Amino acid sequence: MKKNNTVIFSTSLVLSVALGVVLISSQSYEQDEIFKFSQKVTPVTVPESMSFAGEEVPLDNFDVKERVERELLSNVYFHSQTFYYLKLANRWLPQIEAILQKNNIPIDFKYLAVAESGLQNVISPARAEGFWQFRKATAIEYGLEVNDVIDERYHLEKATEAACKYLQKSYDDFGSWAMAAASYNCGIRRLQDASEDQGIDNYYDLYLNTETGRYVYRILAIKAVLENPKKFGFYIAEKDLYQPIPYTAYKVENNIEDLNAFAKGKGANYKMLKLLNPWLRQPYIKNISGKDYEIKIPS
Repeated sequence: MKKNNTVIFSTSLVLSVALGVVLISSQSYEQDEIFKFSQKVTPVTVPESMSFAGEEVPLDNFDVKERVERELLSNVYFHSQTFYYLKLANRWLPQIEAILQKNNIPIDFKYLAVAESGLQNVISPARAEGFWQFRKATAIEYGLEVNDVIDERYHLEKATEAACKYLQKSYDDFGSWAMAAASYNCGIRRLQDASEDQGIDNYYDLYLNTETGRYVYRILAIKAVLENPKKFGFYIAEKDLYQPIPYTAYKVENNIEDLNAFAKGKGANYKMLKLLNPWLRQPYIKNISGKDYEIKIPS
């Protein structure tokens, strides 16, 4: 309702102005006064050129460029999530990079782990778990131990090694790192079927389901933002980044009946032991496989 050029808003009315959401109390505001509250939002700028794992992204294709832009918008304007990525990346990505390099997998695949899990030990609705989001059957196929006591999907180093094996196999099948990345989302067989049905071996030209069709573009967007956060408006001080956690590794060959007592005996506690060893799924170890394990205790 307007009266004397004044706009009246009822209590708890939410006004969305230029994508800025403002909670207005039961007061009267001149129109110009209201717009002082609004958030200034500008479009993202798609880089002139992009690459993934040494392969150029065909940004001259309007569809490819628009898909990249969509994922950039999704990440650049999801501020809390992207800031959390930046903080966690400082702690975890150096460890992932070292394993990728050792296995001759392009470093850009570290951003696949971000896209998969946000660098957190999450569980998907399909029961894919850990940083690299392995399902149980696939994890076992690629050499991870998964049972009620030990679940190496939650072991960062071993799960990264398994991911390297998968990605190398996929690259050997497709001859393209973009296709290898896409197969991580939908599976090698399903991507092969789509490629054969359409007579296309290029990810950027394939018609795929929505999730896989967005997948590599999401990785590209995450790479662009994490490599150059200031370009996209993210300013974060070094002191605000999460630092790697120093630890001492203890070799374990036998059963441990009480991991709480084990941690306390090493000057730590059960909470910190679980933080650094999420692959230990019970408060004890039954060494079913007869393998040696390393348990990390914070220094």
